[in-house]
Amino acid sequence: MTLFILDTDSASLFLGGNQQLIYRVTQEIPDVVTTIVTVQELFNGWAGRVNDPAEANNLVRIYGKLWQTTEFLKTIEILTFSELANTYHQNLILEHKTLAKKRLEKDMRIAAIALSVSGTIITRNHKYFSQVPALKNDR
Repeated sequence: MTLFILDTDSASLFLGGNQQLIYRVTQEIPDVVTTIVTVQELFNGWAGRVNDPAEANNLVRIYGKLWQTTEFLKTIEILTFSELANTYHQNLILEHKTLAKKRLEKDMRIAAIALSVSGTIITRNHKYFSQVPALKNDR
């Protein structure tokens, strides 16, 4: 059975209430997971907002969203960055120099995890993920 992996953008859309994605994930796709890289990115985003002095008047809302994120993560399997994923990651970076850019770093880690489990990435970011050889991605 194929694992379908929410990338960070898709997880954010799901958490933000995107009805089309919520329907697909809850009704059409049998096995949806995410990655530890997405967990890192989600928490980094909320930590930045919680610690931003400009957001001081929005703490109730921001902490509410952070809480919603933690509740969501309790309901979904989270794939780790395994030794096999690390091997895929190192090979991607060495063999495909265009993928070794700083702005692609987290996406390439997600791609490596997907490759290590023969998973399919659920993403809107086809521009970068489509450059990864043998990676399956789905809109």
